Amino acid sequence: MRTAYSVETVRAAERELMARLADGALMQRAAAGLAAACADLLGRVYGSRIVLLVGSGDNGGDALYAGARLARRGAGVTAVLLNPERAHAEGLAALRRAGGRAAGLDAAEEMLQRAHLVVDGIVGIGGKGGLRPQAAQLAAAAERSGAAVVAVDLPSGVDADTGEVVGTALRADLTVTFGTHKPGLLIDPAREYAGVVRLVDIGLALPNDAVELEALQHDDVARLLPVPAAESDKYRRGVVGIAAGSARYPGAAVLAVSGALRGGAGAVRYVGPAGDAVITRFPETLVSDQGPKKAGRVQAWVVGPGAGDDAATVAEVLATDVPVLIDADGLRLADAEAGRARTAPTLMTPHAGEAAALLGVAREEVEGARLASVRDLAARYSATVLLKGSTTLVADAGGTGAVRVNPTGTSWLATAGSGDVLSGLAGSLLATGLPALDAASVAAYLHGLAARFAADGAPVGAHDVAERIPGAWRDVRG
Repeated sequence: MRTAYSVETVRAAERELMARLADGALMQRAAAGLAAACADLLGRVYGSRIVLLVGSGDNGGDALYAGARLARRGAGVTAVLLNPERAHAEGLAALRRAGGRAAGLDAAEEMLQRAHLVVDGIVGIGGKGGLRPQAAQLAAAAERSGAAVVAVDLPSGVDADTGEVVGTALRADLTVTFGTHKPGLLIDPAREYAGVVRLVDIGLALPNDAVELEALQHDDVARLLPVPAAESDKYRRGVVGIAAGSARYPGAAVLAVSGALRGGAGAVRYVGPAGDAVITRFPETLVSDQGPKKAGRVQAWVVGPGAGDDAATVAEVLATDVPVLIDADGLRLADAEAGRARTAPTLMTPHAGEAAALLGVAREEVEGARLASVRDLAARYSATVLLKGSTTLVADAGGTGAVRVNPTGTSWLATAGSGDVLSGLAGSLLATGLPALDAASVAAYLHGLAARFAADGAPVGAHDVAERIPGAWRDVRG
C-alpha cells in the first residue's frame, strides 16, 4: 500500500531525523536521489545542458546539490536564482566548485531554450496559492522550452496537502519526492502536474496513525477479495438487492446487475420496473416486482441508478437494517435525516456534480478541492463516500480517517453507465461482508483495472467494462 502524509507530519519527521544526522546529511540524501533520477531521465549526462530553477527554500538547496553531482559527471549546469540573496549558500558553493554556474532571471529564457533538462526547485512543499508573478513567468518559459522538467519533491505551484492548484503551476514530466508521497501527488488536479512520480527513501520515520491518504495495490486488494469456502452456497456468499432502473432508464438496472453479478455475492435480487430487460440479459437474476420489502432477504442493497423520481423505493431501502449503497437519482431522492439515522452502513457514490448538489456548492469547487469535498460529505451525511472522477476518493463515515485514493482507471472510463456498473460491483462486495470502506475501495480498483483491460487505448462501453471485471479479479489474485 502506498501512503501519503501531510506537510506538517513530514516536517516533524525531518526535524527528528536531522537532529540525529550531521548538518546537511539529509539534504545530501535527497540530492543524491534527485541526481540519479535526472541521470536516468537524460540517459546520457555528459554534455547535456541542465537548468536549475532555484527558489529560496530547501527545494532550491536540493536542486543545487543535485546539480553539483550532475556537473561532476560532465553536464553543463546553470542555476537560475529567483532571489540570489536567499539562495542556499552551501548548495550554490557546491555547484560552483563542481563547475556549474549561476545566472539571473534576465538570462533565463535563453538558457531554457538550450536546455535538455529543467529542474524545478522554485517552491517547496509549503507553497500555497500558486506561483508569484516572477516565478510564474519562469515556469511559462520552462514550458515553452520543450525541455523535460523534473520537479523537486512537488511541482511548484500545487498544494502538497490538498491537491489544489490555484493560479499558475509548473507541469513536470517527472516528480522526485522524498521520504513519502504527499497527498497532492495522488489527487487531481495537482496529480496532473506531477507526471511520473519517483519516491526516494531518505530514512524518515513516519507514524502509522498520521496517514492522510492510502492507495491500495494488487496485494492489498487480493487480501480483501471474498473467496467462497468449500461449504459455501449462494446464500452464505451473500445476496445483493438492486433497486434501480425505470421505464425511461431500464439500461441502468441492467448495468447495475451486470456489475453485481461479478462482485462476489452468491445471488442478485432485482426489484423495479426493468425486470424484463434484466431477466432477458441475465436470466440468473432473481427478479421481483413486489418492492424491496417483499423481495426476499438480502445482505446489502443498491438503490438509485436510473430510478427517475421513485422516492418511495429509495425511502423503503433506506429503512432496512442492512448496508445500503446510494447512487445517481438515489442521492437526489434520499432523505438526508433518514440516511443519518441509519444504524447499518451507508455508502454514497456521487460524481462531482452530484457531490456539489449535496454540499450546496459549485461543481468547480468540488473538482478543485476533491479531498476536502469527500471528507465534508462523509462528515455531513455520516456515510462512507466514494467520490468518482479522474481520481476516485473514498472517505470512511465521519471523514476523519485516512482517505483512500484509487490508482487504477483510464480516461476512457468517462462513459455513460460506467457508474451503474461500479455501484452494482460495490454493492455485491458489501453483501459478501466487506466493510463499506473496503467494498468501495476494492470496487473502484477492480472497476478501473477492468476499464484499462477493456479499453486498451480505444473507446469502450459500460458493458465492456463489466465483462472484464473477472479478468481484473484474476489479475489481482495473480
